[in-house]
Amino acid sequence: MTNEEVFDVVNECDEVIGQRLRREVHQLGLRHRAVHVLVFNGRGQIFLQKRSLKKDCSPGLWDSSASGHLDVGESYDACAIREVREELGLELSCVPTRLFKIDACAETGQEFVWVYRCQAEGPFNLHPDEIERGDWFTPAELNRWIAERPEDFAGALRLIWEKIK
Repeated sequence: MTNEEVFDVVNECDEVIGQRLRREVHQLGLRHRAVHVLVFNGRGQIFLQKRSLKKDCSPGLWDSSASGHLDVGESYDACAIREVREELGLELSCVPTRLFKIDACAETGQEFVWVYRCQAEGPFNLHPDEIERGDWFTPAELNRWIAERPEDFAGALRLIWEKIK
């Protein structure tokens, strides 16, 4: 028996066509599903996480406030609530606001991604296996940083931020 995660594999229309182990999905570049949740505070700053060096994808890069793969059979909305709880220790009382969906592409690692937004002030209880650290940034700071050092950021976050700014 293995404790490895199993993901739904989807076709180009985001319809489930099977299940595979996480490792296989990533090695073979199969389409699958994920969410990204952007947490803003009352001052308009966005909370970003620096991914743990233990992560198999984009280790040590800055990423969305919370993000993760859908479990087999899980809805995007349920995953958004779960990932915020697991990664940030934040209990949401309702589904965060859906902003837009990104089709599976190279920048997302072949993930169909629903992007969400919510508001919270922190402090957060960061999951150490997932997140090295986190911090708040103004949109202007983030724009400047991405322009100057795009290699500091996960590809999906760069794509998401381009659509938001």
